[in-house]
Amino acid sequence: MLCPAMMTDQPPPPLEVTPMLSEMALVPHILNGDGMQQMILVQVNHGETFTIQTEDGQLCCFPGPVHVPIVSANGTMPPIFLPPGYMSQVVEENGMRKVVVLPHAAEFHPSMPLPPSHVPAYLPPRPAMLHHHHIYRGEMPPHFIPQLPPPPQVYSEQDVLCHSASMPPRDERAAKMQEQLRRRAKDRQLSTAVASSSTHSPPPSASLHNGHSKGPAASPGPGRPRPSGRTRASPPSASESPDAEAETQKMSELLSSVHKPTVSSVTSRSAVLSWQQPPLPLKNGDAPLPLSYELALSHSGSEGNFTPVYLGKDTSCTVRDLRPATDYRVRVCASYRSARGSPSEATGFTTEREAPDMPSPPWLMLRTKNSLSLQWKAPSDNGSKITGYLLEYDEGKQSTFKEIYCGQTKQYKVIRLTPSTKYAFRLAAKNNIGVSAFSELLTCSTAGCAPAPPAPPRLAGSGVSWLALEWSAPCGPAAEGTYTYTLEMEEEGSGYGFKAKHNGDELCYTVKTLRRSTTYRFRLLAANAEGRSQPSTAVEFSTSPDKPSSPGQPAVKGRVLPNSLHVAWDAPKDDGGSEIMQYVLEMCQSQSGSQWETVYSGPLREHVCDHLDAGTWYKVRVYCQSVGGQSQASDSLSAQTAAVPPGPCQGLRPAGRAKPREIPLTWEPPVQDGGSPVSQYAVEMGESTEGSRCPLYQGSETHCTASSLLPGHRYCFWVKATNQAGWGPLSEVCETPTAPGPPEQCGPPELTVKTASSVLASWEVPACNGADVSEFRLEWGAAEGSMMLTYCGPSLSYEVRGLVPATTYYCRVQAVNVAGAGLFGDVATVTTSPSVPAAVRLVEEVEEETVPDPASSCLALRWEEPCCHGAEITGYNIDFGEQHPISVGRINYFVLENLQPDTTYRVRVQALNSVGTGPFSAALKAKTRPRPPDPPALECAVSGPQSLKLKWGEGPSRPQLSGATQYCLHMQASTDRLVCIYSGPCHTFKVQRLSEATLYHFSIQAHNESGVGPLSPLYSFSTTRSPPPQLRALRVELLDCNRYEITWETLQPMRGDPIVYTLQLLRGREVEQLYKGSGASYVWQGVAPGSDWRLRVSAGRQCQDGGELWGQNSPSAALPAPVPSEDVRGEPGATPANGAHPKKGGALTDEQFALLLLLGFATVAILFAVLIQYFVIK
Repeated sequence: MLCPAMMTDQPPPPLEVTPMLSEMALVPHILNGDGMQQMILVQVNHGETFTIQTEDGQLCCFPGPVHVPIVSANGTMPPIFLPPGYMSQVVEENGMRKVVVLPHAAEFHPSMPLPPSHVPAYLPPRPAMLHHHHIYRGEMPPHFIPQLPPPPQVYSEQDVLCHSASMPPRDERAAKMQEQLRRRAKDRQLSTAVASSSTHSPPPSASLHNGHSKGPAASPGPGRPRPSGRTRASPPSASESPDAEAETQKMSELLSSVHKPTVSSVTSRSAVLSWQQPPLPLKNGDAPLPLSYELALSHSGSEGNFTPVYLGKDTSCTVRDLRPATDYRVRVCASYRSARGSPSEATGFTTEREAPDMPSPPWLMLRTKNSLSLQWKAPSDNGSKITGYLLEYDEGKQSTFKEIYCGQTKQYKVIRLTPSTKYAFRLAAKNNIGVSAFSELLTCSTAGCAPAPPAPPRLAGSGVSWLALEWSAPCGPAAEGTYTYTLEMEEEGSGYGFKAKHNGDELCYTVKTLRRSTTYRFRLLAANAEGRSQPSTAVEFSTSPDKPSSPGQPAVKGRVLPNSLHVAWDAPKDDGGSEIMQYVLEMCQSQSGSQWETVYSGPLREHVCDHLDAGTWYKVRVYCQSVGGQSQASDSLSAQTAAVPPGPCQGLRPAGRAKPREIPLTWEPPVQDGGSPVSQYAVEMGESTEGSRCPLYQGSETHCTASSLLPGHRYCFWVKATNQAGWGPLSEVCETPTAPGPPEQCGPPELTVKTASSVLASWEVPACNGADVSEFRLEWGAAEGSMMLTYCGPSLSYEVRGLVPATTYYCRVQAVNVAGAGLFGDVATVTTSPSVPAAVRLVEEVEEETVPDPASSCLALRWEEPCCHGAEITGYNIDFGEQHPISVGRINYFVLENLQPDTTYRVRVQALNSVGTGPFSAALKAKTRPRPPDPPALECAVSGPQSLKLKWGEGPSRPQLSGATQYCLHMQASTDRLVCIYSGPCHTFKVQRLSEATLYHFSIQAHNESGVGPLSPLYSFSTTRSPPPQLRALRVELLDCNRYEITWETLQPMRGDPIVYTLQLLRGREVEQLYKGSGASYVWQGVAPGSDWRLRVSAGRQCQDGGELWGQNSPSAALPAPVPSEDVRGEPGATPANGAHPKKGGALTDEQFALLLLLGFATVAILFAVLIQYFVIK
């Protein structure tokens, strides 16, 4: 979405978007039925700048001349500010309508035909802030874009904008079309307006603006209504409340009290305008309302139309681009949201005068060879009458300008100039204020003379159908001018004379489409603005001859021989205008792809090509040469020489390694094929070079295989080739032997059972097939399909050991020689005899909960049953280090009892069957559990009134690893019941919440991985008596000058034991007991020499056994200072010692000191909380 934009000479600050502007749009939302194709095209003239603000706040400037397209991505267009002198126009291009914003004086030519007759050629100009109505479905066709004012029953005088803009003149036809469109739109919108007339009825129009009556300038024109910001383009809504309208009306009346603007800093082109915010009622503490202001300017007097020049929230504005010496009137209008006030009273001001505007360049009226007549128009005088004009020129030297005229007339004739010379002129106007800027340059030249006859043209190049000519400019006084040249040509023998072939300012030309070997005549004429010269001297030039056409295709003449060809050809049909000088015959081989080679060059039209290869294809062609060039080659002739039988084949040899019964053979084709491709080969075989031969192979391949041969024999081979001319000679003999073959298949081996775990196998030697047997291979297995190699060697027998008793085995034999391995013989079977069982496997110790007590003297064993080797297992023997093994039945689980605790045993197991006893299994090392631990000695480490700290054993008080010994502490709850109060690895435990002076009974038990140990005997421990609690601070009262009454709190007897109290006097480090008894007060007579004397009291418990248990001392209390008296004499401490005076006031008590300390801590905590809240959280 784009923000409002404006066009000025310099990029101005962007206008602020107000609520009124956000509700208005420039063009209808539906163009061609698709709001997404909406576009605004802004045409920016030369010297102007188009400035627009995007959503992110950036300013984009487009200096003219340029066309700036603005496309909306969401189907709605932003409002755009149009300066005075601009209008909107609807055009259609490439099937999409566009709204073009352009000045009145400019024309926009779209690349499209004119719009339909029912659509106006242009839209009438809108006010400075354009608005529109939404087009609803069914109101008008999609190709029709209305540009009509709203109906009068919907918009009232109060709803229009504050200021109106002047309308440019329109032709009569456009005015009629606009009136017809207005009536149609009024009829269609009448039904919608009547339905909402109660809500949107026009309010009564105001007749006064700031106390003055509104003139014609304050009311909107009849053809250009301007809706206010609260009138939206969307259909009227019936939900608006009367209170909101009343509030808006009230705000509009308050906004109408804005004062007229104040003018300052007036120059010839600008003025600074400022105004004050209208007085609005504000509550205490409320911020001023963000008002928007619209400043309008008029230069047509009090009756003229006002044009908006500023829209924003500031209360000052600098208006630029004013005209000098012009009377202006300005007024301001305030708005807030949808409320808009009436315009203020207009303020007038006049701009200052300045020098005239830059005049237009003069124009040429008449010129001669020595003079130029110029004329010009008067520019704007800018308030001061023009007193004269200043004309300057550059004297035709393209240097500095020189004044040639200064006066009041508007034309001047410059004389005494040089013919055919360029001059530049510029003009300036002056008045009483100053001199204007010089106009743009006018460049013109004086008249000249006709040129002299030029030199004749020269030949730059020639061809068969063209001649390239060039020439020079004519000499003379007018040689510096621009010339036009005319080239004339005459064909020899045509009789038509010279005709113009070229006319232009070039100094060269190529004449084309000429005939070959033909002479042409040329002459040249020169012309300029003053006339035409005489023709130059005629010259003759001829075109070149053309190259001849290609000769006829060569043909074979006579009989074709194996090594030569006789070739002849015909002359070309077209010699190109010149005689044929020679023929060139070229030849190449057709199949080799070689390049063409010249075999003959001369004037004859036949040639014999010799030294050729027999039966080879050749190509021949011929071309001719003349003065015009070389012709194209003729069509080629393909001819083959006669063929002969092929030569002997090469390289007959074995194609790889010979096999026992076959030999693969290969050979190369003959070097000379005789001119014809080899069609077949024939291979012959014999047992010797002198013996008989027999055919072995006949075909087109260059390899074959001799099969069905005997191993280890030698054979001889020959090969020959043939073509269409016959068979060639035999090749050289190839003698090669066959390879030895593998031995024949062996017979089944003979098997003899030696023991239950060994068998002897023997076999015989088979036929060797040309090579001795080097080794035999024996395969053995318990299954016929899974036999493995057991023996490999030259022996004819082998004893297989390590067999399983009572098992069937399979075996077979294979013979091997240098040629390879023969086939395996037939399979033989044998069954071994039964034997003792195999060794027992997987003997392991198991953890069983059913092991009888004590578990430390038992071991539970388990094993797997081994192979019986053909005889059923009857039992097992278990050896664990005793004198004789233990025999058990056919089981796989057994518990050894009556063993030593914490002892390691080596256990072995063997199986038994009817044949005998099998081997022992691998030894298993098993260890019995240790005995459970004994209970430790229990003792009381610390005793208190409510707790007992017990200790047992030697070790740390903290828990150890999980594998250490655990302890369970029991306390007797009744005569026959113990309760576990602690279980863990620690060696100490504190029993709490006990009664004082009470006897308790305890027992302890230890357990570990071996088991739970026995309970210890009962241990008895007693708690101690508790001392009395600490008393509060005592109270000291001064009865008279030297008597004090001291009181303290009393305690109840503890478990029948009476309580006694002790009162002590503290004199520095000395402590004196003043009283001991059961009383709660004491009167003491004496004089305290200083404030360092303090009193304290403690409570004691008199036990029944005669002992006393004293509690802590109470906080000490200071003695109050005695009152001095003259009557007191002789009493200790009655008068101050050494003349010292008693201190005024008493020292702080402990309660007061504690209270002050508490208040200090609270104050510091509150201060820290405030600092954290202020600096950290906020």
